[in-house]
Amino acid sequence: MAEKTLKNVRKSFLNYFSNKKHKIVESSNLVPSNDPTLMFANSGMVQFKNVFTGLEKREYQRATTSQKCVRAGGKHNDLENVGYTPRHHTFFEMLGNFSFGDYFKDVAIDLAWNLITKEFQISKDKLSVSVYAEDKESFDLWKKIAGLPESRIYKIATNDNFWSMGDLGPCGPCSEIFYDHGKHLNGGPPGSKDQDGDRFIEIWNLVFMQCEQVSKDKRVQLPKPSVDTGMGLERISALLQGTHDNYETDHFKKLINSISEAVKKKPEDSNIASFRVIADHLRASSFLLAEGVLPSNEGRGYVVRRIRRRALRHADKLGAKQPVLSSMVPTLVKQMSNAYPILKKNSRLIKANILQEEEQFASTLVQGMSHLKEEVKN
Repeated sequence: MAEKTLKNVRKSFLNYFSNKKHKIVESSNLVPSNDPTLMFANSGMVQFKNVFTGLEKREYQRATTSQKCVRAGGKHNDLENVGYTPRHHTFFEMLGNFSFGDYFKDVAIDLAWNLITKEFQISKDKLSVSVYAEDKESFDLWKKIAGLPESRIYKIATNDNFWSMGDLGPCGPCSEIFYDHGKHLNGGPPGSKDQDGDRFIEIWNLVFMQCEQVSKDKRVQLPKPSVDTGMGLERISALLQGTHDNYETDHFKKLINSISEAVKKKPEDSNIASFRVIADHLRASSFLLAEGVLPSNEGRGYVVRRIRRRALRHADKLGAKQPVLSSMVPTLVKQMSNAYPILKKNSRLIKANILQEEEQFASTLVQGMSHLKEEVKN
């Protein structure tokens, strides 16, 4: 693999699966066209939901994607964590490979293991996996295909390792692959009480859809079991670049540098969260604007407004005297428009809309401060 930049990691993932007879399918829109219950696409399988349930047929049985995702509302709401942890984002890309009734567990595990240990050259000694406690088949396959010792195959009895699309619909056991970032970090292995630390990080989730939940109490086997996998691009890029922190990758460093130039301040421990919030939220609001989701007071537009205002609040915290977010749009476009031309196509709209909000925010702030001073005086 060439230099391990975010751009190259995305490319080599898609090429690897393309060489294994998977069709490279473009990311679907952030606003799902096939699911009114979802605010935004939050995983790679959203665009294939009807293929998995059998409502829709495609001309291919194997696919691979890098899917744009936003998690900033509803069940997956990571907004308040963003900036304060190494791995939370409102916008991220989910790499995935999919089998629609073509291959199943053995091939999925083999494809995954080969990609990470041969293509990405991740040390086998640093890897462990979890399986659903009742899924003996996956347990045995990891032993056979990857040669993992039983001590590094963790049986998890909870929903962490049983995936479902909703209360009803396709579901099945899943198997997660973990990387051990080392003893210097806090955290324990999967299934332990310290599993949420920074040491053992889940890098890939393989979902084996073999059942359908047809009612609250009844689950049946699917006629053709399928595979849906998800690996965070930012997370795997961080690992390949020698860090456990997504914001330390080449992509985020460029964004953070351009914020630093705009606010004329260097990132340090006391203010780094603000730099991260701005970098992350710029990505989310730019991609949503590119798709025509404009700030408003309800629904999706309200989420865009909240994300944007949170970023503006952090720019103000850094002492920004000039509009920061709008001035960074060209940096983001340069970074990501190769993979997503829609950013370049709508860059003027994105920049103008963000600038308008920045100017409004600044005047609101001035008014608010003078009211506050008045009240304090009284």
